[in-house]
Amino acid sequence: MENFQYQDNQLCAEEVPLTQIAEQFGTPCFVYSKAGLVQQYSAYSQALSGCEHLVCYAVKANSNLAVLSVLARLGCGFDIVSGGELARVIAAGGDPTKVIFSGVGKTLNEMDAALDAGIHCFNIESAQELQQLNQLAMDRNQRASISIRVNPDVDAGTHPYISTGLKENKFGISMQDARELYRQSADMEGLEIIGVDCHIGSQLTSTAPFLAALERTLMLIDDLAADGIAIRHLDIGGGLGVIYRDENPPEPEELISQVRATLGDRPLKLILEPGRSICANAGILLTRVINIKANGGKNFAIVDAAMNDIIRPALYQAWMDVVPVESENSVEARTYDVVGPICESGDFIARDRDLAIATGDLLAVRSAGAYCFAMSSNYNTRNRAAELLVDGGEIHLARRRESFQDQIALETPLP
Repeated sequence: MENFQYQDNQLCAEEVPLTQIAEQFGTPCFVYSKAGLVQQYSAYSQALSGCEHLVCYAVKANSNLAVLSVLARLGCGFDIVSGGELARVIAAGGDPTKVIFSGVGKTLNEMDAALDAGIHCFNIESAQELQQLNQLAMDRNQRASISIRVNPDVDAGTHPYISTGLKENKFGISMQDARELYRQSADMEGLEIIGVDCHIGSQLTSTAPFLAALERTLMLIDDLAADGIAIRHLDIGGGLGVIYRDENPPEPEELISQVRATLGDRPLKLILEPGRSICANAGILLTRVINIKANGGKNFAIVDAAMNDIIRPALYQAWMDVVPVESENSVEARTYDVVGPICESGDFIARDRDLAIATGDLLAVRSAGAYCFAMSSNYNTRNRAAELLVDGGEIHLARRRESFQDQIALETPLP
């Protein structure tokens, strides 16, 4: 996380000390680095130079308008899974013609809005969805561009909650059924076949599962060519892992060079859907120690962030690095569980961490740019945190902290 480094004993976001952000905006809050976002997007775009391609950022990872606008200005496309995400992309200045619509449960209203916007492609997940989209497009006197998401039954070797490429997962269509569904699609007046889509999971730390899925997908593309169905683009999904602790994931360049070598001379436009690998290490969660507590030989650092702010440790048993904002002090180091104030034993951020901290100290939870604020909630009637985007020495308030009035604005007590 080179955009979050210690300078004169103070952890900084680019050129801004996190102590300054805490004083100005309070805690807990999420802090994102613009330079980090640009750097990670550029790693993909540069590795893809020389071939027709589209990088579609997976909006679900972090959907803040400031984050989306940074990527939109770089020419990035977007992978969406809901009508709300489409509205966010448009509000952030994204180009709808660079949007692909994924997800197993698209509603007719969402499909209608996507057709209105003129998106690039629908990633189809079922035969019924195919029929629905075809009828909707014909009713509108349009043709909807589609790719079918195939399920290659490849084990991504990741957490079962974020695995999507096995036959027992809800995503995609089996290789055995996909060829016949493409044949049916070719005869549907409201559809135009332009691609094949395959995404096998998230936080992959090896290229082997990608390449195994790719080889199976290319066999399908060759079979479709024999059927007279020409595929123009290949969407290999996203899921490239990041370093949270001691992982050693490949860089985008390594993955893409192997993909391009496997493609050979096939004239296919490449589409990728990175999310976590663009924004995870471009963000941290800033929190303050409320209290230090010892209980039955166990030390607890109780902080003002909680599982409603950052649910990854509780939901996925994810390891998140926690570091003091001030790198040196005279406090004795002890082993702590870093926990929040929520009335749940599952409300923890980190367990068994050696930290030299005291009440009132600031802590930074690293690698919190993806799937943290996006999955946050108001559990225990807690206000969701503020989000800040740092650009060099400038701080942009990307989302103000919620208030109690914000929380109840849509509610009405019984008369």
